[in-house]
Amino acid sequence: MTSYALLFTLSAIGISETVYLIRTRIASEKPVCPIGGGCALVLTSKYNKIFIVPNDILGLLFYVAASFISAFLVIGVGPLVLWDFILKLSVVFGTILSLFFTYLQWRVIHAWCFWCLMSAFTIWFMGAIILVSSLI
Repeated sequence: MTSYALLFTLSAIGISETVYLIRTRIASEKPVCPIGGGCALVLTSKYNKIFIVPNDILGLLFYVAASFISAFLVIGVGPLVLWDFILKLSVVFGTILSLFFTYLQWRVIHAWCFWCLMSAFTIWFMGAIILVSSLI
């Protein structure tokens, strides 16, 4: 139960990250980049979309879905086994995708985006919580 509450909290953090990025993109503003300084370069690269959908929108959809599913699991809305499976599968997929995006920043774009890394660490932490809770 506690692990689902933590996942819900991390989803809320992820929602706030992606909403900030969406807002700055729509307003054609440069995002504040407290560490690294390459946010604008990364966010305007040719890798900022998958199948014409901006990565920030995909991230927002992921975090919103994860927040709803983890909330369902916390309050006991069934089918619990199905929600648990969907949440674990989506976090695994999100973890793999964020590893790929981090690789792109490191080896292809050669710039680091604070917000992208923050989102990656959020997803990786979600994956770690799921892994640890599965082992206990």
